Amino acid sequence: MGNLSAETVVDRILPREPRVSPDGRWVVYLTTTRGRTAGDLWLVPAAGGAPPRKLAGPAEAPRWAPDSGSVFYLAARRLHRVGRTGDAERVTDRVVTACVPLPGDLVVLVGPGEEPPRDPYLRAPEPPDRLWLLDLTTGEVRPHGDLGDRHVVEVAAHPGGGPLAVLTWPVTDHCPGMLEARLHLVGGHDLPAPAVEASALTWWGDRLLYLGLTPPGLVGGYAIFDAGDGANLTEGMDVCPVELVQVDDGPPLALFAEGLDTTIRRLDPATRRFVELAHAPGSLEFLNHGGGVVAVVASTATEPDDVHTGPPGGPLTRLTDSSPELRARTWGPQERLAYRAADGLELDGLLVLPPGATRQDGPFPLVTLVHGGPYDRWADRFIGGWHRQARWLADAGFAVFLPNPRGSQGHGHAFAVSVAGAVGGAEWTDILTGIDLLIDAGVADPDRLGIGGGSHGGFLAAWAAARSDRFAAAFVNAGVSDWGMLAATGELGAPFEAAYGGSIGWEGPGPHPHDRNSPISYAADIRTPILLLHGADDTNVPLSQAEFLHRALRHFGVEHEFAVYPGEGHSLRGREHQLDFLHRTREWFTRWLKPARPA
Repeated sequence: MGNLSAETVVDRILPREPRVSPDGRWVVYLTTTRGRTAGDLWLVPAAGGAPPRKLAGPAEAPRWAPDSGSVFYLAARRLHRVGRTGDAERVTDRVVTACVPLPGDLVVLVGPGEEPPRDPYLRAPEPPDRLWLLDLTTGEVRPHGDLGDRHVVEVAAHPGGGPLAVLTWPVTDHCPGMLEARLHLVGGHDLPAPAVEASALTWWGDRLLYLGLTPPGLVGGYAIFDAGDGANLTEGMDVCPVELVQVDDGPPLALFAEGLDTTIRRLDPATRRFVELAHAPGSLEFLNHGGGVVAVVASTATEPDDVHTGPPGGPLTRLTDSSPELRARTWGPQERLAYRAADGLELDGLLVLPPGATRQDGPFPLVTLVHGGPYDRWADRFIGGWHRQARWLADAGFAVFLPNPRGSQGHGHAFAVSVAGAVGGAEWTDILTGIDLLIDAGVADPDRLGIGGGSHGGFLAAWAAARSDRFAAAFVNAGVSDWGMLAATGELGAPFEAAYGGSIGWEGPGPHPHDRNSPISYAADIRTPILLLHGADDTNVPLSQAEFLHRALRHFGVEHEFAVYPGEGHSLRGREHQLDFLHRTREWFTRWLKPARPA
């Protein structure tokens, strides 16, 4: 077996947010470790030929000045600026959450206004962000636009100097914020209300496009919309847009999740449809464009994340070597899987084997890792993080199954929306079908099956333990055990959680869908040993979800452990907590799956 250390996994350098200069000659990007938002800011020629050079740090949200001579960035929520030769300076002492540089020494700022002192004991929403305009020549900051008391979420500058597009919510909370969003043109008129979860405002000539949730429900795939006429520009596609990028001198670009791979597409002005330019095996993220050049963070099954550049249609050239220690290792096979569900639906996933192993060396103890979302996916990329730990487990001798059941991203809206109100139904049987195929192929040992996941994957791991006796061990990270309680306490609010749990439109008779679809309802049937892992300050899936399941498992005498990470939210950020997570989950599966279970 290998000897991959938890420190290598957790301390791995991740490049993020590459930004191409407007003249297409330079790229800046950030490097961080998992869980950190701020990192070091680096500069590299877009054509390569020279190593990256550090400009500043810690930094967040880099944005080029229009003349390509300097880069704005945030540090400790203050706006800074650095030239290509260095010499960073703070631009303003005002608290800033985002910036948009404009021609003529002007910068649009997003940040809170002067708020009265907050009552430390009063539970109230965070103060809203406002729109401001900074004059770099005078240092003056003044309010910009007439948006009332609404919270500014996102801003996009028109490339021709036209009006600013601004997305706002009535409050800072996700709910009802995302349900009551508005689109404004500063210096112009308001546009029709956007789709739910609108983001990625993008100008195309005088038209504004954006990403949003395909209506009418609150569960399903994302689409690209024209804000003017409301047209869904990706309607009927069996792929999923994941990023939308403005091109100042032409139609916008977009990244699409297509099964296990990712493509770059461009909007065709004649048909208003997105046409494929380049197909990349695995994952592309953080697409950006400038001066006819695109930059993106790319990863394949054996290649960790790195910044690549080139023309939009490819080929793309790697500019960075962020994790040489991982690139130099020999990894076990990562195999693409394609199979059909019980009802004939086409599915995909991945199988990761230990270093030096082949299928013929099976059967292996098999751990199934279920992704979150459910609108997420396993792409055929390097999967070696603390929470996406396929390589970490495979290095210890486990085979790892990574299924993309219905509800996942990458197969269009109909595929994604099929789990609305029916979580734990057909998506669960999709996972079981994949496991059975691996058992029949001699890859998986039916007596040594494990399952785990985080968020929605944690829900499905708990569901697996509650609805089946096939698993020798499970871990549940930040998972839902009771949908009714989550609808009342989760940060997304009752409408979103009810859309998953199934209560929308329910009139009975029979059990309430929240009860029918909740693992806690079947706690008395659980025999599988469960490792519960949760952040103490999780507001997405509150700690009460794990506490409820823990008490039920204790009541019914089920073998389990319950670890709570102080100060952590829905995703672990602390290095020591990430290390503990890796060690604890692998030791749990080693304890229960390595020895053959008694007959």
